[in-house]
Amino acid sequence: MFEFTRISTKSDHEEDIDLEQGTTTLYPGISHGENVLRWGFIRKVYGILAAQMVLTTLVSFATVLYAPVNEMLRGNSGLLLFMIFLPFLLLWPLHVYQQKHPLNFVFLGLFTASLSLTVGVTCANTDGKIVLEALILTSAVVTSLTAYTFWASRKGKDFSFLGPILFTSLVILLVTSFMQMVFPLGPTSNAIIGGFGAVIFSGYIIYDTENLIKRFTYDEYIWASVTLYLDILNLFLTILRMLNRGDN
Repeated sequence: MFEFTRISTKSDHEEDIDLEQGTTTLYPGISHGENVLRWGFIRKVYGILAAQMVLTTLVSFATVLYAPVNEMLRGNSGLLLFMIFLPFLLLWPLHVYQQKHPLNFVFLGLFTASLSLTVGVTCANTDGKIVLEALILTSAVVTSLTAYTFWASRKGKDFSFLGPILFTSLVILLVTSFMQMVFPLGPTSNAIIGGFGAVIFSGYIIYDTENLIKRFTYDEYIWASVTLYLDILNLFLTILRMLNRGDN
C-alpha cells in the first residue's frame, strides 16, 4: 500500500497573510499567536486615538464657533498660559496611572481636552481656508507615513535608529523656538524652522508607529495613543503656522 504525501507550497503573498485570522504578518519572524495579539493591540490603540481626534475636533469647533470661549482665553493671558502648560502637567499622572482603569482614561480625557482648547484658540484666530488646507495636508501625510511604516515593517526594515536623531533634532527645534521669541528672526528663517519641524514630526510618526508594531507592550496602549496623538497634533500645528505665515 502506497502512502501519498501531499506537498503544499505557499507563495510569498500567502505567507504574509494569516488565512485563519485574516490579518497581515506585521514583520518577519513574528509568531502566529504574537501576530494576532499584536494586531488586537494595534486596533485598540487606533480606536483610542480616533476617540482623541474626535474629541479634539469637537472642542476645537466649539471654541471657534462659540466666541466667548475664544475671547475669554485670549483676553486672559494668565488663563491661556495655564491652559498651555496644563497638558504637560497632566503627562505625569497619565504616565503613572496609564495601566490603572478608569484613572487612565480620566487623565487621558483631561489631557486631550486641555490640548484641544489651545488648538481651538489657534484655529479660531486663523483663516478658515488655511485651517482646512492644514487639515488636509496633515491627513495626507499621516496616512501616507503610517501605510509606509506598516509596509516597511513587513519587509523587515527597522527605524529604531531614528530615536536619538529625532530627539536631538527636537531639542534643537525647541531651543531655536525659544531664541526666536527673544530674538525674532526673518520670514526666511521662520520658513526653514517650520519645514524643519514638519520633518521632525513626520519622522516621529514613522518612529512611533514602528514602536506600536514592535516595541510597545500590551499594557502601554494609553501611552502609545498619546505619543501618536502628539505627533499628529504637532505636525498639524506646524503646517498650520507655515501656511499662515506664507499667507501673511
